[in-house]
Amino acid sequence: MISLDNLTVSYGGWTLFDNISFLINPKDRIGLVGKNGAGKTTLIREIAAQLGATDTVTSPTFAIVNQYKGKGNRRIHHFDFYRINDIREAYDFGYEEYFFSGDLCLVEWPEKIEQLLPENVMTVRITVDSDTARTFEID
Repeated sequence: MISLDNLTVSYGGWTLFDNISFLINPKDRIGLVGKNGAGKTTLIREIAAQLGATDTVTSPTFAIVNQYKGKGNRRIHHFDFYRINDIREAYDFGYEEYFFSGDLCLVEWPEKIEQLLPENVMTVRITVDSDTARTFEID
C-alpha cells in the first residue's frame, strides 16, 4: 500500500487541497470525475510527485495516456478520455495493456469508457464549491 498523508496542494496562490490523506494500492485503478477545472490533473500531479515521479505531469488530453516513473521504477499511467467519442478508440490504443498491467492507473473522465473499467475502480468525485473550495467523495 502507498500512503499519502497530510497533502496540501496550492496552485496559482490558492490552496486547492489541504491536509488530505488516503491509501493507494500500487495496482489500483482510480477514476477522477469532475468538470473541467475541478482539479483532476492537479490531484494526479500530486499523487505522482508523492510516488517519486519527477516527470512533468500534464493532462494527456490529445495523447490519451501519459506514463510516469516513480520510485523503484514504479510505472504510473495517467489517462484522459475527455476527447474519446467512440469506445473503439480506447481499444485502438490498447487500453487493456495498461488497465491489466498491475501498474497504477489514474483516469480522468472515466465515465466516457465506463463499460471498459475493471470492477474494482476507486472513484474520486470532485465538486467545485467555489473558486477556492472543492468537495471530494471517494467510492
